[in-house]
Amino acid sequence: MNRTSQGGRDTTPSEGVRSSPPEDRYRRGTRRTAAEPLAACWQPGADRRDKSSSGIKRLAKSYGWRVYAIPVLLVLTALVVIDTAVPSRVDRPAAETSAQVVPPPSGPPAATETPPVKVDLVDIPTAVLPEGPRFSEQGAGTWGTVLGTTGQIGQGRLYRYAITIEDGIDPADYGGDRDAFARTVDSFLADPRSWVGTGTVAMQRVDNEIDADFVVSLTTTGTTHGLCGTQIQYESSCWNPATKRVVMNVARWVRGAKAFSNDLSTYRQYAINHEVGHALGNNHEGCKENGQPAPVMMQQTFGVANDYVHQLNQVDASNSGAVPADGKVCTPNAFPVAPK
Repeated sequence: MNRTSQGGRDTTPSEGVRSSPPEDRYRRGTRRTAAEPLAACWQPGADRRDKSSSGIKRLAKSYGWRVYAIPVLLVLTALVVIDTAVPSRVDRPAAETSAQVVPPPSGPPAATETPPVKVDLVDIPTAVLPEGPRFSEQGAGTWGTVLGTTGQIGQGRLYRYAITIEDGIDPADYGGDRDAFARTVDSFLADPRSWVGTGTVAMQRVDNEIDADFVVSLTTTGTTHGLCGTQIQYESSCWNPATKRVVMNVARWVRGAKAFSNDLSTYRQYAINHEVGHALGNNHEGCKENGQPAPVMMQQTFGVANDYVHQLNQVDASNSGAVPADGKVCTPNAFPVAPK
């Protein structure tokens, strides 16, 4: 008796029919008999390919959008590799690409005792700050006005000035009395040997900076360096037109200059007259005649020998021609008007 299964199909081969070996049933292209189990194909869709289609079309049918995405990804990858390998351009600041550096508006003034470019100097003994008491090195960078006014002194164009002291200065640096310091400055500017003695300038003190044409400001060394520059190693004062300040370096106010020996009062009068002279529009000068009083606009803080001053100014375009290296040596002088 023949048993049937799978819906009554005969499981015994019929006579005359050759059955395929069990392993042939999985061979590609071999027809599966009804009783044979389903076999997975190792190449999905192979039998459904359109043999007349091109290779790209066959790939497109098999892989869809991936066929187009892969080349795009390859191109993007190549671009990333090239961009990473080649250094990108860096825009340099103007100061690195140009030899000319534009100073800020509050930079060193055009007329000053400090040359704008650092230069290697030989020993200039008279330019060194003398030994002496300690002085304030760093203040607040703000100034307090010393209140007080004067009447007009002199004839000619009127210049109004105010007097200030930087916040943070040790009172000992100006004798402990702000009013006494201001009276000292007033007396210097009212002296008939000062600028009022030229007959072309008049002075008047006011008690606020707004109304002033210039401001005499006692200033710490640190703040002075910011206003006057640090291109030279010797302490100095300056005129800063951007702030309208006659910047009086407290180091020089306390210790003076070697060219004036121990005469601190005369040096202070010279320093005030010299820097106020810049505020009035005067430039530097050199020694005119050997052995005679130096012009007040000579840089006597550094010395009264033309050779010394010339060397200090040799790289300063605004001062390079003002003082010749002619060997002339003058004597210290604090006044723009020759004593009578």
